[in-house]
Amino acid sequence: MATSGKKTTRKKTAAKSAKAAKKTATRPVKAAKKTATKTAKAAKTAPPSRRRGSAKRSASVGRKTSETSIRVDLAVDGPARYAIDTGVAFLDHMLETFARHAHIGLIVKAKGDLQVDDHHTVEDVGLSIGEALSRALGDKAGIVRFGHFEAPLDETLMAVSVDLSGRPYLVYNVKIRHHRVGDFEVGLIEDFMRALATAAGMNLHINQRYGRNPHHILEATFKALARALSMACARDARVAGVPSTKGAL
Repeated sequence: MATSGKKTTRKKTAAKSAKAAKKTATRPVKAAKKTATKTAKAAKTAPPSRRRGSAKRSASVGRKTSETSIRVDLAVDGPARYAIDTGVAFLDHMLETFARHAHIGLIVKAKGDLQVDDHHTVEDVGLSIGEALSRALGDKAGIVRFGHFEAPLDETLMAVSVDLSGRPYLVYNVKIRHHRVGDFEVGLIEDFMRALATAAGMNLHINQRYGRNPHHILEATFKALARALSMACARDARVAGVPSTKGAL
């Protein structure tokens, strides 16, 4: 009988040991599941700008005045599909070039008082695109912020530098001898760039290294702007939060 009692005790001890081992083994799994659940919940409730690599950076803007009616849809991360109709053929050409080389999605539909001249339409399109860009980037957390590119086009070389600082400023060192490209007044591009920089909160420097042909100068300007802005808007995995010592842009 004593032997039988010892066997029973051994069985109970072995069962307790097995149960304890199973409980210990499942603890890391349960902890991992708990952590994963918390992480997923935090990611779901986090602001869009903090969801690294997953947030859709896009915005739509409508602008209507007695002079123009404009709709802009902009997607910072593409795909690079575009549909531009401003009623100003040369501006359409420049914006198509810009969207293609910035790798952004851009839809622009504008109606303006072109019977007066192109100025109101060109300027208001710049304001609308700038506002859409600002909204799409949100608080700008995790972006590179700065961008610079020099674009050649035959005899022309244009340099564009961008800082998405929240402080709008335009430097426009472009000299074109001709006042028009076809029916388009070339001076309106400076107005477009100023409107874009103002609404986007962008420090924008455009410098003509050299060039002769007015079409080449302006097209190279939009191409350089596209590439510089693409760099500035890109996400930087090394950046935690907003890329500024002030904590806001």
